[in-house]
Amino acid sequence: MASTIPQRAPFAENFAASRGRKAPEAESRTRTPFARDRDRIIHSTAFRRLKEKTQVFVAHEGDHFRTRLTHSLEVAQIARSLATALGLDPDLAETIALAHDLGHPPFGHAGEDELQVQMQRYGGFDHNVQTFRVVTRLERRYPQFDGLNLTWETLEGVIKHNGPVADKLDRPSWRAIAEFDSHYDLRLGTWASAEAQVAALADDIAYNNHDVDDGVQAGLFFLKELLDVPLIGPHVASALSDYPDCDQGIIRLEAVRRMIGAMVDDVLAETHRRAEAGQVRSPEDVRNLDHALVAFSRDMAEDLAELRRFLMDRMYRHWKVNRTRSQARRILAEMFQLFMAEPDVLPTEWGERAQSRDEAYRARVVCDYIAGMTDRFAIEEHRKLFHLDVLS
Repeated sequence: MASTIPQRAPFAENFAASRGRKAPEAESRTRTPFARDRDRIIHSTAFRRLKEKTQVFVAHEGDHFRTRLTHSLEVAQIARSLATALGLDPDLAETIALAHDLGHPPFGHAGEDELQVQMQRYGGFDHNVQTFRVVTRLERRYPQFDGLNLTWETLEGVIKHNGPVADKLDRPSWRAIAEFDSHYDLRLGTWASAEAQVAALADDIAYNNHDVDDGVQAGLFFLKELLDVPLIGPHVASALSDYPDCDQGIIRLEAVRRMIGAMVDDVLAETHRRAEAGQVRSPEDVRNLDHALVAFSRDMAEDLAELRRFLMDRMYRHWKVNRTRSQARRILAEMFQLFMAEPDVLPTEWGERAQSRDEAYRARVVCDYIAGMTDRFAIEEHRKLFHLDVLS
């Protein structure tokens, strides 16, 4: 039987009713405003750099492990599928999914942790805020404005996809958001659109599944060890039962595929239940709820928490991963401190900005430069700065 596309949900965002862009522009003749946002993100420099930024494994450790780019593409695929099934705007959900990790520094969470340490005296660092700064300020591609001049709905989703953020505005690391919001109200105390919430759940679905896949591939744990782990265990068992003579690599992929399907089905059912219970009839109803509309059921959330504990113990804290994290943090710390002490060793464009006598401003410039690096570039830049190349 051919699949059918659900009718548009009453609480879906309508591109024709978009609140527009901070800098007014003529509409595209060929694309909706949300599709245009998606294309601007895909063409951005920050998006291309995701191809060599760590998800869990540093980019040079293997060609088949996820990077921030492949992760973002998987999130976007799941988000678009979920949005379509819920009758939402798939372009907006996909756009927010593609943008959600643009602010991540090199070396994954190790890089973020180190920049938080280095920036503690200078206003802090938060990768979600950095993502917002990338799309509103740091990307420079247009003569009329800095940033990508995305629609209000996309900007709202980028900064609020995990929920209201008004309580974070007094944090030094969120100063950039507070300043932007004072000129362009993003209603930071409300939930974001259903499409933004779909992107957030798609992120959870994607990374938990591909971390299982990558962890087995990397030899950090074995497929049979997953049999007793909630959520993934039953899918490994059913795949082994259905295909007892199949290659273990195919069984792994089949189990992951089934787990993605189960998580997607759970989100669809729970979201429909919450929409009905909350009598959600418009995008404004979504924003005014006192809880998320798009969510996992309680049982799924509990099983997911158990899976995350397994991954934390067996993967994220594995000694091999810890060793790489330690190396990565040293690389970023040493570069940060050198650039702060000697800004004249920065590339000209960055060095001129970093010459400021305001130490906090200089630190932010240095932080932006480092946060934009790929893993490979950071390793090479560190080598050039700390190891003298002697020509024979």
